[in-house]
Amino acid sequence: MTLFENVVFGLRVKPKKERHIETEIKRRVHELLQLVQLDWLADRYPAQLSGGQRQRIALARALAVEPQILLLDEPFGALDTKVRKELRRWLRRLHDELHITSVFVTHDQEEALEVADRIVVMNKGNIEQVGSPDDVYANPASPFVYQFIGNVNLFHSRTHALWTQQQGDAVAYVRPHDIDISLIPQQSSLPVVVKQVRAIGSVVRLEAAIGQDGEVVEIELSRERFNLTPVAVGDEVFIRPRQIKVFEA
Repeated sequence: MTLFENVVFGLRVKPKKERHIETEIKRRVHELLQLVQLDWLADRYPAQLSGGQRQRIALARALAVEPQILLLDEPFGALDTKVRKELRRWLRRLHDELHITSVFVTHDQEEALEVADRIVVMNKGNIEQVGSPDDVYANPASPFVYQFIGNVNLFHSRTHALWTQQQGDAVAYVRPHDIDISLIPQQSSLPVVVKQVRAIGSVVRLEAAIGQDGEVVEIELSRERFNLTPVAVGDEVFIRPRQIKVFEA
């Protein structure tokens, strides 16, 4: 079937009393194809499309029957990173235009944070937290949520009591971008040895080891912050978290 026939299918198989006249059906299909920005490909076949275009046609086909709720289960899972980013931005804009309630299932945390108005984090069938993307990221309700949404460092309180003020039964969670570094000791800072420095676009990521046990800490700095305190592999620096969350072990 052509793209037009794919999208029109759901409208033509509706019960007769619910079916629109043919001219209205065609108008609706062309409207949907324009909405997903593929009206110029109406006579093409799915095999002639890119992966991203096929996903947009699948969405148009689902929207054709005017659903009250739209379920999207890992819709971009088979696509490469660049296409995924483009499609989720496009889907966010489309959702804002149509105002359809959508349930978007994904294991991609960045995807969830960018697309959703409200996030439900599930762990083995149980709901760990429900909230806005900002709230779930900034105020994780459990260790699982903290580790699932973004990168995190774990510090055991028996080793780093100066941060947790607890002994032995708690773990402190700190995001890599919430760690400050300095070349001289600061109050409540920890000495670490830089093991790796990686510049990735606008971000510089450091891996550092704590003490003799070599526990690894990940630190993420903007290039501007890194240039203020340039370090190299083998340097000793001092780290201190700006934000920290403690959970019982």
